[in-house]
Amino acid sequence: MFSSRRVVATAKFLGILAVLALLLHAGATLFSTRYNTNGQGIFDMWGDSLASSKEYGGGAEGLSEYSPQGIKPVNAAFVALVRNRDLYGMRKTIQEIESRWNHKYNYPYIFLNDEPFSDKFKQGVKDLTKAEVRFGQLEPDSWGYPPWIDQKKAQIERETATYIKGRSESYRFMCRFQSGFLHKHPLLKDLEFYWRLEPDVHYFCNIDYDPFLYMKINGLKYGWNIAPSEYEPTVRTLWNTTVQFMDRYPELIPKDSMIDWVRDNKGQYTKCHFWSNFEIVDLSFYRSEQYEKFFDFLDHSGGFFYERWGDAPVHSLAVSIFLKKSQVHYFDDIGYYHPAMAHCPAGSKER
Repeated sequence: MFSSRRVVATAKFLGILAVLALLLHAGATLFSTRYNTNGQGIFDMWGDSLASSKEYGGGAEGLSEYSPQGIKPVNAAFVALVRNRDLYGMRKTIQEIESRWNHKYNYPYIFLNDEPFSDKFKQGVKDLTKAEVRFGQLEPDSWGYPPWIDQKKAQIERETATYIKGRSESYRFMCRFQSGFLHKHPLLKDLEFYWRLEPDVHYFCNIDYDPFLYMKINGLKYGWNIAPSEYEPTVRTLWNTTVQFMDRYPELIPKDSMIDWVRDNKGQYTKCHFWSNFEIVDLSFYRSEQYEKFFDFLDHSGGFFYERWGDAPVHSLAVSIFLKKSQVHYFDDIGYYHPAMAHCPAGSKER
């Protein structure tokens, strides 16, 4: 009798495990197909992926690991704009990026803050990596209101906004900084490439090559992973302002750009954008005359404050009007999650 009860109990337990496994699989499928479908699909239909025709870069001179303090094949770094209160979330991100990839490659980290970093934050991130870690504070003119902004008008927009982050002043400061000043910070002045990091994100899969080196040897300027649609109330005049810029500076717009990713056949804004919380960028692009003029034009229009223009649509519009598709890469093989959206590589077990 005891034996039969034990068999029945075991069978029930295995049945429960089977049901849970099916639910997890269904959830993962829904999760991976629910998101990252808009801009990605248009991008893929618009042209062939580079991944099928280019080889990934390997280690420096055949090495599978880079020394923590040694010279890397690319002058690159992870960069994060964070605050002291983000320590726990940033530690989770670093633990995953180290486990998945950087424990072998040892690229440095750069942390920026509009206030001084606490000793607790500094030690808390240093404890997780062998790589070099640098800390910096934002320069005054890169955070806050420029002198031409009508702050009363900006206040009215915040107080009446009903969209996400619409009432936040600091979020607008952040978007403006990420759009036009991150690449100008002194700690980034010698970098060729940067990989943006955020707190509380996940990297699902091991990465067995050097994305920085892959971009460099293939002449890539911008790497992305998730491409949703922007929420229209936050960018009400962004496209019209961009069209005005193109009309004023036609000599800056190449004829073979990928503008049709953000402009439909009626000349309207598709609102597709690369979700810039993950981006790997050749910083010569952000330092270029075209990008600098574009950002300055947008900045003086006031949309960062009179609406809530994000750095993601700003970066995406710049990529689309200035770059060829052959200079832009979809990192389909990097599994990534940022709160609300995720990407699982095709063929992965999680997918």
